[in-house]
Amino acid sequence: MDILKMTVAELAAALNNGEMTSVEITEAYLAQIAALNQHINAYITVCPELALQMAKASDERRAQGKALSKLDGIPVALKDIICTDGVLTTCASRILSNFVPPYNATCWQKLVECGAVLLGKCNMDEFAMGSTTESSYFGPTKNPHDLTCVPGGSSGGSAAAVASLMAPYSLGTDTGGSVRQPASFCGVVGLKPTYGRISRFGVVAYASSLDQVGIFSRCVADCADILTLTAGDDPLDSTCSEAATGDYAAACNKGVKGMKIGLPKEFLAEGIDKRIITKVQEAADKLQEQGAEIIEVSLPHTRYALPAYYVLATAEASSNLARYDGIRYGVREQGDDLEETYLKSRSHGFGEEVKRRIMLGTYALSSGYYDAYYNKTLQVRTLVREDYLKVFETVDCLLTPTAPSVAYPLGSVSDNPLAMYMGDVCTVTVNMAGLPGLAVPYGLLDEKPLGLQLIGKPFDEAALFAVGSALEAAAEKIPTPAIAVKGGQRS
Repeated sequence: MDILKMTVAELAAALNNGEMTSVEITEAYLAQIAALNQHINAYITVCPELALQMAKASDERRAQGKALSKLDGIPVALKDIICTDGVLTTCASRILSNFVPPYNATCWQKLVECGAVLLGKCNMDEFAMGSTTESSYFGPTKNPHDLTCVPGGSSGGSAAAVASLMAPYSLGTDTGGSVRQPASFCGVVGLKPTYGRISRFGVVAYASSLDQVGIFSRCVADCADILTLTAGDDPLDSTCSEAATGDYAAACNKGVKGMKIGLPKEFLAEGIDKRIITKVQEAADKLQEQGAEIIEVSLPHTRYALPAYYVLATAEASSNLARYDGIRYGVREQGDDLEETYLKSRSHGFGEEVKRRIMLGTYALSSGYYDAYYNKTLQVRTLVREDYLKVFETVDCLLTPTAPSVAYPLGSVSDNPLAMYMGDVCTVTVNMAGLPGLAVPYGLLDEKPLGLQLIGKPFDEAALFAVGSALEAAAEKIPTPAIAVKGGQRS
């Protein structure tokens, strides 16, 4: 069996049965990275020595019957916004291009304690600000299914790594769709959990009230297993919830009989490719055949969500990125005085999209505009969340498109930020309302992957896994990218 095509669960079973070692698995993935990363640019940093060291330690534990978890020894890739002790963490920005954290983010620390093996850190839009992974200081990531197209963003490197068989699973972050949209574009599963379900400690902040660590995998069941390992309370993050975690693996086998699934009419309107709307309706029919009840619902304040999101997110970004001054850490460009040092460090350290969002946010927070913009967005946010909570009184989850289109050509929105921002129209409300969302691959459109989105009640990821597994079973399978298969052919 080809190691690279095995799911996380299959790798775990092989390790548990002694059919292969963690070193063998890790070496296979490192070889794939060596063959493909130069073409796809999914990784900023690769850690071969560390990975093999961690893999050897895992094999030694298993030999002694002391495996830390059933997933002990399975490799993972991390978005380069997640702090890793002793490993470069750049946020794909020049200003942090030399930053090596002295501690681990909690989400990574939990995986370390489960015996995970770190393959490397994945490319992303700079400071997670973008939807294409083109704003990276280290160059754009390419979609493994079509190297002329974007992989989505901002977690495009994490999605592309899983899609191209350069990692069995990965972690990203989702502020307005940055896990779900690249998952859809790259043909993998992408989970954005409920806000507070996974700790944000050690994750470099973009918009603190919206950011959430998410998971990429090749199947829904793997995603459920990884959430089980990473979810839970964290005293280092005051926004991390104490809500009990569920039996996510069991939920994948539950089925959808008797469940009520809503179709929000606002997500099936103008601006969405009509063929994607047809795919959503087709998926709803298949779920209905499996025993679900399909109900049309309305989320009337959705129309206001996108502009409100970009005021809210940029305002928080303006505040969060004030710390990058070239003084305490990161790249410094010395000036004649302190003010000039700040000016040079920030002007040359940040890319154009990051500077644009800092300026937008600073304007929204400035005297005379705070009430007109920032406070108004908080009111819209409340209305958006109330819409969802009202709908969830009658349905168990919602089915929508993940994005208005499939992956588009590299460079096609580079000079049109508004067009890029519009790509988040299907995903931002989930972050504004703090809800869980799951992108599930659902076949091809124009020979490119298409993913559909499920939106759930707060802390009810289990329902998403139940419906997601049913959707996955009914969907047209997305083939492994040709470049990934070619890269994996080794003697």
